[in-house]
Amino acid sequence: MKTQQHILEKTCSHLSTNAWKITNRALVGKAISEFAHELLLIPELKQCDNNKSYYQLVTDSSEFTYQFEAQKQALDHWAIDLKTIVKKKGEINKTVDALLFILEFKKALEIPESMLPTYLEEISSTISGAIYKYKNEQFTAKELTKADFQEVELAMTEGHPCFVANNGRIGFNAKEYLQYAPEANNPFQLIWLAGHKKKTTFSTIEGLTYNTLIHQEIGINTIAKFHKKLDALGLDFTSYIFIPIHPWQWYNKLVHIFAADIAKQDLVFLGLGGDLYSAQQSIRTLYNKSNPNKFYTKTALSILNMGFMRGLSPYYMQSTPAITQWITKLVENDSYLKKLGFTMLGEIATVGYRNQYFESLGKSNALNKMLSALWRESPHSKVTNDQKLMTMASFLHIDSQGNSFLKELIKASSYTVKNWVNKYLEAYLKPLLHCFYTYEMVFMPHGENLIMVMKNHTPVKVLMKDITEEVIVFNKDLKLPEQVQRLYTKTTDKMKVLAIFTDIFDCFFRFMSSILSEHLDYNQADFWELVATNIYEYQAEHPQLADKFKQYDLFISKFDRCCLNRLQLRNTKQMLDLADPIESLQLVGTLQNPLAKYGKLWKLKKPPFNNPTIK
Repeated sequence: MKTQQHILEKTCSHLSTNAWKITNRALVGKAISEFAHELLLIPELKQCDNNKSYYQLVTDSSEFTYQFEAQKQALDHWAIDLKTIVKKKGEINKTVDALLFILEFKKALEIPESMLPTYLEEISSTISGAIYKYKNEQFTAKELTKADFQEVELAMTEGHPCFVANNGRIGFNAKEYLQYAPEANNPFQLIWLAGHKKKTTFSTIEGLTYNTLIHQEIGINTIAKFHKKLDALGLDFTSYIFIPIHPWQWYNKLVHIFAADIAKQDLVFLGLGGDLYSAQQSIRTLYNKSNPNKFYTKTALSILNMGFMRGLSPYYMQSTPAITQWITKLVENDSYLKKLGFTMLGEIATVGYRNQYFESLGKSNALNKMLSALWRESPHSKVTNDQKLMTMASFLHIDSQGNSFLKELIKASSYTVKNWVNKYLEAYLKPLLHCFYTYEMVFMPHGENLIMVMKNHTPVKVLMKDITEEVIVFNKDLKLPEQVQRLYTKTTDKMKVLAIFTDIFDCFFRFMSSILSEHLDYNQADFWELVATNIYEYQAEHPQLADKFKQYDLFISKFDRCCLNRLQLRNTKQMLDLADPIESLQLVGTLQNPLAKYGKLWKLKKPPFNNPTIK
């Protein structure tokens, strides 16, 4: 009884008034910044003095105004001073409340009435999660520089930097949040099922067998225990494939939706595995805490989070190892990528179970993505003893006292800001440029999808993850094996290069350059000059690609503004048509390219980057 009371109290003990005010102000600041960036809201400049600019927003009904100080930076980034946000009704100050903010601007934000309740739920959940993180912060930004890989991972507070409602996790109840959210840091065991081979498909890369993988991941004793259970039921274990599943998925989805399969013994409950797993920022990806050298396990998790139900398709799973193998060989055989140390965390094996009752609904239906898993290489297999791992999302991390982790990393290194940033760009940007210009292949290289390999607090190389679901190949002449052909997407040259402008420039550099400016007094123009430097250095190293550099010009004056929040606001349950994601994009207006002026200088043979100190 005491334990039950303790759990009940813990589910809401973080929800204090002061923390609520702080996190609401932060989320409203982010909402203003990102909605203004996407031209959903147009702040009105009211006053400029002492290099400070004051803006105002008027709500749909004109009943309330929001006033704040902000700097409008490169790529239309609104750097808002959170302390200055004031909500007024006439001359009376009102409480800054993120949920009310959404309701007050629902017309301007163009939220369909049918989607408004779900979006508000995601906003509320995002705030609750932010309060929990604020109240339970374990490390300051400075302390994080000495933290290990998982301590950094679990300390992240922001989620995707572009999305306002970025931490919805609709489906978790309050108790489950404490069990399965990464910030709760409560490792758990996986549940294992046996799926009959007539409905279950196991796929793997060459050289890795089912028996080898299962022996590594759960061990001979657990295998023997599972075999004994199948024998006791009179079932032939050779007719079944073991499937790891997230406990939440079992309790909330599988027992009910797959009841017929369980009753007919096409699915058999085996029990818990022995190892403990820790949820990562990508909440269905699980890190083996008991043995970090074992594979990551990624499971279907049918919660709604940031515009998608987070399932895994058993149909896509069949081709995942083949895609991993193809990309891995491509990278390994490329001398330039090898020199930079750029590599992938291979998704080397998968298992998927098909529920034949729901197959007629279509392969993309959420009910057909409830029972699959994949195994991904451990990043520990890719580093030396003097190297350290951390999510690239950490470069945007600000602690509860307003201190930048990026600043502390650079201070702890032996490099100047300029040299450190250049090291980072060489490790991160150049390999992505090479993949694009050489193979017309793009990834989704936002912070959470990259693991940085650091040495002495400085980037030395990057590890790409989540590759098979998010990689796209635009090159129609690139010979793709049959199982890899789903990666090919036909589109225009303009849309191809937009992948660089959006995913790298707008969705990461925009935020990183702002943090460098605010916390390290590093001029944004200097940051973009370094980006230009690295692009020109790459081009100079690859003169054979000169035609491609003209075809996909990164120094054009402007590019289309790709609006991610508009996607989520339009349909928070499924942002994109997964069958045709590029056509689903919301493009509104253009952004001035901060590299454009360096392109002009280059054409005049006056490159701005001829500086030996960055070498």
